[in-house]
Amino acid sequence: MTIYLCGFMGCGKSTIGKMIATKTNMNFTDLDEYITCKEGMSIPEIFSQKGEPYFRAKEAEAVKELSGKNTVIACGGGTILNDNSATAARENGVVIFLDVPFESCYERIKDDTNRPLVVNNTKEQLREIFDHRHDIYLKNSTLSLLADKSPFEICEDILSTIKIFKKQGDLS
Repeated sequence: MTIYLCGFMGCGKSTIGKMIATKTNMNFTDLDEYITCKEGMSIPEIFSQKGEPYFRAKEAEAVKELSGKNTVIACGGGTILNDNSATAARENGVVIFLDVPFESCYERIKDDTNRPLVVNNTKEQLREIFDHRHDIYLKNSTLSLLADKSPFEICEDILSTIKIFKKQGDLS
């Protein structure tokens, strides 16, 4: 099974993903790290030298490359906004939207210089991006989880939900 965690920057995808992978003996992949390793550049370098569309295309390729593997994938904040990436993820695994309020996300990301969107936008602009993305995350995910609690609680919620879906035959 492939589990894709999606949501806004700072919602806890990497933290939760590592916990789930450990508890289930699955592999863990941070999609941004996967891309930067393959490209040999940081995300800010990719954005400045090759542009955001290039980066988004690499995200879509990575989703397809990792689909169907026994892994937990922490998607970048924009990955599931791409309909092709979202479709590939849903068809080959389960996409879980970690729904965290903007203020919580913002507190976690506000000083992160490795995030081009954070560096190049004000708090108000980030809020607009968050609001715009929220409905797209909902539309493109298999499951949505209110995730403004401890990482342990979120991990347990996800594992319980997946177990229920597996029993119902909704997940392979």
